[in-house]
Amino acid sequence: MGRENQHYMTKEERYILEGMYMAGAGVTEIARELGFCRQTIYNEIKRGLYTHRCDWWDELRYSADKAQQIHAYNQTAKGRPLKIGNNHALADYLEKKMLGIQPNGKRDRRKRFSPSAALAAAKAEGFTTSVCPSTLYSYIDKRVFLHVSNKDLIEKGRTKQKAERPERRTVHPALPSITARPEEINRRTELGHWEMDLVVSCTSGSGAIMTLTERRSRQEMIFKLPDKKAATVRSVFDKLERNLPNFREQFRSITTDNGPEFLEYDKLVESIHGGKRFNVYYCHSYSAWEKGTNENHNRMIRRWFPKGTDFKRVPKRQIAELETWMNHYPRKILGWKTPLEAAL
Repeated sequence: MGRENQHYMTKEERYILEGMYMAGAGVTEIARELGFCRQTIYNEIKRGLYTHRCDWWDELRYSADKAQQIHAYNQTAKGRPLKIGNNHALADYLEKKMLGIQPNGKRDRRKRFSPSAALAAAKAEGFTTSVCPSTLYSYIDKRVFLHVSNKDLIEKGRTKQKAERPERRTVHPALPSITARPEEINRRTELGHWEMDLVVSCTSGSGAIMTLTERRSRQEMIFKLPDKKAATVRSVFDKLERNLPNFREQFRSITTDNGPEFLEYDKLVESIHGGKRFNVYYCHSYSAWEKGTNENHNRMIRRWFPKGTDFKRVPKRQIAELETWMNHYPRKILGWKTPLEAAL
């Protein structure tokens, strides 16, 4: 096996080396199998060597992953110096954010930050070293960070399956269509306009959560429901209207889908004080993108509560914790402000 067009050992070859080394093969045999000189194999083994400890004895072993990580890091030194440099505090902060490590030291994968959001949080914390998101992604690809790899990221590597969209259906003729929604709501120029949906339990469960997403600030409100009845949905707004002194300013309009729990329009918009409490606009059937902000937030919720969750068994404190986390998560579309900051 010649090495005329290749200078460095590949990751796959390192795995072969690891297997042969663990099987007791000698350096000469490994070098012959991989096509490298014996000195290269000696250097490679030294690079990936570590002490494996057990209850009875310690043993020197070779790790292909460790050697690959050291090799990738060494390669970064051959170009421009890392922007993150020797700022170990920043590197540690970013790593903890991207891994979801909490102040108590425990890791919560539900609370992971994207690389861009982690950089925004670092800036808000007062770190002055400037690193752009693409550079940070490059560092992750090159395994500059000790513990973060692409598999730890929320979105990277996620492939979108293209499917034919079904023919778009119109809303019920008796209900206000999203096509009649005023342009100022479409442009997101004022607060108080929300998108609404239900995230349902598994087929054997009976509970659900109702999600409300404010279109301009991206503020999120989440309510645990015992069932999916229209009366239960209305009771949430009745309670909000009763408890919020500025309810009319905070809730000007709702955009939702054609789920049966939302279709009792006349009762839904009726104020507990008489008159109309807000406007409601209905999306076309099979047109989830018409309330895309809420749909994106529901994807974030599914990180905490995957499909198959029975919300009847989820404590309210966990839902409140999720709501708080989402409202403190910095967003690119908000100039890296959090929804609570944007709502001020």
